[in-house]
Amino acid sequence: MKRLRNHLIGVDQGDVSLFADFEDGGEMWTGTGPRERRKKVTFSEAYRAAPAVHVSVALSDMDSGPHQRAEAKAENIGHDGFELVFRTWGDSRVARIRLSWLAVGELPYADDWQVD
Repeated sequence: MKRLRNHLIGVDQGDVSLFADFEDGGEMWTGTGPRERRKKVTFSEAYRAAPAVHVSVALSDMDSGPHQRAEAKAENIGHDGFELVFRTWGDSRVARIRLSWLAVGELPYADDWQVD
């Protein structure tokens, strides 16, 4: 659990279209086996420390075949941003994905001492 001080709580959010591989025959649509896409997200303002980041699928356009395998998550979370990650595997065919994210954390305070 992250403990946050009252007036220093920062909430940032966004919505990112990661890919639309059906348009150009990209590997998420035509490939098989393990596949991954990443996108760097920069927060609108830096947090004091790495915030908690929640990722959800806002749009999923997948083939109607028997298996739909997917993972969406945040990785490499830092005070100024993180990487959105989408993975699929096997014979899953993903036409396009849009991910939403929400970050909650403590903001820096002007009176915090910076000791070098």
